[in-house]
Amino acid sequence: MPHVAQLFFTVTLCLAFLSPAVSAEPLTLARTELLWREANIDLKLAKHAINAAAADVSTADRRENPNFSLGSTYLSPRAGLGSGGLRSKNADSVLRLEQLVERGNKREHRTQTAEARLAAARLDAEDAERAGLIQLHQAYWDLKLAFERERLTEATAQLSREATVAAEKRLKVGDIAAADVSKLRVDALRSENDARTALGERRKSQLALGVLIGRNQDAEILSCADAWPRTSEFSVKIVGSGTQWENRADIRASAARVVAAESALEVARSLGKRDITVGVQFEHYPTVGDAAPNNTWGFSVGFPLFASHAYEGELLRAAAELEQSRDQADRTRAMARVEVMRAANDFQSSGERLKRLETLLLPEAERVSAAAEFAYVKGATGLLDLLDARRTLRQIQQDAVTAKSDFAKALSAMRLQLPSGADK
Repeated sequence: MPHVAQLFFTVTLCLAFLSPAVSAEPLTLARTELLWREANIDLKLAKHAINAAAADVSTADRRENPNFSLGSTYLSPRAGLGSGGLRSKNADSVLRLEQLVERGNKREHRTQTAEARLAAARLDAEDAERAGLIQLHQAYWDLKLAFERERLTEATAQLSREATVAAEKRLKVGDIAAADVSKLRVDALRSENDARTALGERRKSQLALGVLIGRNQDAEILSCADAWPRTSEFSVKIVGSGTQWENRADIRASAARVVAAESALEVARSLGKRDITVGVQFEHYPTVGDAAPNNTWGFSVGFPLFASHAYEGELLRAAAELEQSRDQADRTRAMARVEVMRAANDFQSSGERLKRLETLLLPEAERVSAAAEFAYVKGATGLLDLLDARRTLRQIQQDAVTAKSDFAKALSAMRLQLPSGADK
């Protein structure tokens, strides 16, 4: 049995080495955007909304179809239908053609309303793309941050493991106290927990990005190929009192809806202009005795009587919707300004924080940690000072990569909050 168990273990180990490993797929931000555009449901829904709005334009810009009717008004149960062919029956035949003629420029106002709504739908699609790209960039840089944190925590855990092994060797020769070894073991276990947590966060970030780009089935292979952006490489000009941000798609979409509501109000007003229905008819009377068939023509004009209402409700509703669209446009404009200014503040503060960490805090913490390591080896400092220096360096390294992620996300948000070309 021992030989069988050993053989089973050897075969399993060989199969593990021979099985293909899952290879990582580094994605650039540009490639990620392309995959997102192919898989994003919101963009597809926006496209459908545009198609529906375009169909509404076609529906609005057309006149009413004429109405054709065929009937009879000369039927007598007493005389019956009689004999002979259809034209000889004791019944008349009435052919009537009617056409509704709209007045008050209703068709033009309907078309203007539909065209404005189509413009708003197109701008909504543009704004949906902007909002979706902000979310996508956030997920991309979050994944890169998760990889960086995993790398840092794993390096720290490896250092703690090596330090614990070295301390245990020193303990055997009596060169270190048992309490110090226990402290190193506790620090190593803490580092292992941090590494496991970072691993879990990385997997969640992979799944979050995978869902956005339609790769949730193989999200575990996703990684980021782009480097962190540097503060010295970018310059975004923000003019708080300018009008560049007013060209955003959401602001223009709300303005288009105001135009649509104004046209809809004109449609409601035009309902007070009576439409007319023009009709023409041909009537064939049957032969009576030796008399020849009698054929007559008729003409009619019809129009509605505003007996119970004159479309007051439609007019009031259109006026209310116009005021609502104007208020919504003001709200959208105010929120857009707040979003742009907040993004500008985040961009500036994150850039300043990253510069401080990279130029001041991180180099200083590395020098302090190196000095503590050297002093501990030489016996010039205690274990607690060494662990404190390591923890400080580890925390500042984590802060540095977090600051890089915050700056990258703030930069993306700043550029996407503004219309294309506004940051040049």
